[in-house]
Amino acid sequence: MKVTRIVLSLCFLLTLTCSALAQKVNVDWDKSANFTGFKTYAWAKGTPAKNPLMADRIVNDIDAQLAAKGLQKVDASSNPDLVVAYHAAVSEQTQLNTMDTGMWGPGWGYGWGGGGMSTTTVSKIPVGQLVVDIGDVKTKKFLWRGTASGTLSDKPEKVEKTINKAVKKMFEKFPPPVKK
Repeated sequence: MKVTRIVLSLCFLLTLTCSALAQKVNVDWDKSANFTGFKTYAWAKGTPAKNPLMADRIVNDIDAQLAAKGLQKVDASSNPDLVVAYHAAVSEQTQLNTMDTGMWGPGWGYGWGGGGMSTTTVSKIPVGQLVVDIGDVKTKKFLWRGTASGTLSDKPEKVEKTINKAVKKMFEKFPPPVKK
């Protein structure tokens, strides 16, 4: 019975950990905008990542996605169709993990049982947020926004993969479908 209790506790912790690691990506856009005429874009100042290496990776990932969609990056003085800016931030999420080493009988405490100990640990999990904004230079209207948030690893190569995956997912349906 003790082994069953430990296995169930570990399964519960694994479920919590997996849900905490899930990446959330959303996009929204001006439903009246027609994206078919846009051919060029330039970068505008946003809120770069504090780590300059990660900032470069974010820009490179966005550039790659926009190039794959047929958009050409130009200098801001070249009269681009679109302007792109990104904003990055990192915050901390608190996670409580409790491991119960007590032993209870059938029905989780109904019937026979005994005392035990519970140990709770507090973890600070870094959570990254990335926002990509795209606007129309001529009309000076905001057209599209992609947002992503998810937990970050302490390993740079894993963070790089997380960023790449988030940007790729953000731009899956860019440009948005033409309204009929």
